[in-house]
This record gives sequence, structure tokens and C-alpha cells, in this order.
Amino acid sequence: MIALLLALGSSLAYGCADFLGGLGARKAHVLRTVMIAAPASLTVELLLWPFLGASFAPATLAWGAASGVASAAAFALLYRTLAIGPMNVLSPVTALVSAMLPVGVGLVQGERLGLAGLVGLPLALAAVVLVSAGHGAGRARPSRTALLLALGAGAAIALQLVFLHQAPSDSGVGPLIIGRAVSSAVTLAAAGVMFRRLGPERPAYAISAAAGMLDSVANLLFLLAARSGDLAVVAVITALYPAGTVLLARGVLAERIHRGQLVGLGTAAVAVSLLALT
Repeated sequence: MIALLLALGSSLAYGCADFLGGLGARKAHVLRTVMIAAPASLTVELLLWPFLGASFAPATLAWGAASGVASAAAFALLYRTLAIGPMNVLSPVTALVSAMLPVGVGLVQGERLGLAGLVGLPLALAAVVLVSAGHGAGRARPSRTALLLALGAGAAIALQLVFLHQAPSDSGVGPLIIGRAVSSAVTLAAAGVMFRRLGPERPAYAISAAAGMLDSVANLLFLLAARSGDLAVVAVITALYPAGTVLLARGVLAERIHRGQLVGLGTAAVAVSLLALT
């Protein structure tokens, strides 16, 4: 149950971070947003170090660095996918792949689910698709390039989660610090190379920093959940993060929640209840 609650918290934090990051990206080039969010995220993890501890054994360094590279790749691929669209088709693909790969890794590593889990897991995967699909999903056909980018973004997100899970369980926040340092270095280097293309707009400092801090919280909660529960269950609950984004968009931007998304939210509630019984 603790792992489930932590995974739900991670999902909510990821959803809030995506919502704020999206708002920030509306005001300035997305890389300008990341130039604020990445250091803010790393700062949170460094502040957690004295309280949660951290070790930097070779395995921690390796898995943390790998998660950082995957995180940077996920960012680049996801926003390139957003630029090409249609996102109401591609978003479910990204979210579903980001859930299914860790589930497969967990099952291959010997995790076993009871009857409730065997029912709840596919329901949760279906909920991921329904919640993340916008109005009119399926009407627009994405290009092959866009579909490949969406698959790549989902795979990169999944690899980040899997790599964090593989880090030693006694490493504290070490893998998070290493991963964030690596991903920050990669994204900031990309921003430096593309500086002339970023435009004159100033980033939304507060919103961008809040998005980065929430992303750190989400990563921490996922790591704690994966250490205390099954990766297969934790990953699919975490992948429900579009639900938080949808609910925030409804409350803050007055965006309409469509019928399919309402069905997805209800399906998610049933799936979480079933997974709580495993």
C-alpha cells in the first residue's frame, strides 16, 4: 500500500510539473524554460541529500548517469513530438509505451501479480490511453516520423524509470542527483548551442522553477515507490500522470474534460483500487 501511495504521489507531481512546464513553454522557448527548471530541480535534490542520504558507488554513478541521458532524450523527443502533432493521438502512444516497458522489465525480473493485479494492470494501461487522449483522438493520422518520435519519447521515459529502479537500494538520492546533473548539463549545453534560435522572450521564472521542483519530487517519490514495491505496478500507476494535467487544465484554464477522459479517470480509480489489493 505504501508503494501504491508513493506512486500516486509521483503521478500527481509529474502531472503538475508537465502542466506548469507547458504554461512556461507558452511564454518563451521551451529550452529557456528548462534553463530555469533544471537547476531548480537539481537544487531540490541537493537539499534532500542531508535528510535522505546519498552514496555514489560505481553502480549508482552508472545507473544515475544513464537515467540522466534518458531523461534528456525523453525531453527532446517529447517536445519534438509536441511540435509535429497531432498530440491527441501521439500522447496516448507516449504514455502507454512509458508504462509498458517497465511493466515488462518487472515481470521479466520475476515480479508476480495476484488475480486483482492481473485485472488491474490492463485496466490501468487502458486508463492511461483514455485520460491522455484529447477530443477527437483518432481523427487525425500522424505521420510516420511523428509516430516514431512518440514511441521514442515513451521509450526514453521508460528507460529513465527503469535505470533509476536498477540503482542500488541503499544509494539514497544519489542516483537522482547524478541523473539530474547529467540531464541538466545536456539540456543546458543544447540551449547554449541553440541560443540564437531561442528568441528574445523571457521565461516565466516562477512557473519554470516550480515545474523543475515538482519534477524532482516526482522522481523521488517514484524511486521510493519502486524500492518498496513492484516495478510493474509502480510504473503503470506513475504513468497515469496525464490525469493530473487534465484536472489542472480544467480547474485553472477551464478546459473541458471530454467524455473519454472522464471514462479514463473512472477506469483509473477502479484500476488503482484493484492494484491496492495485490
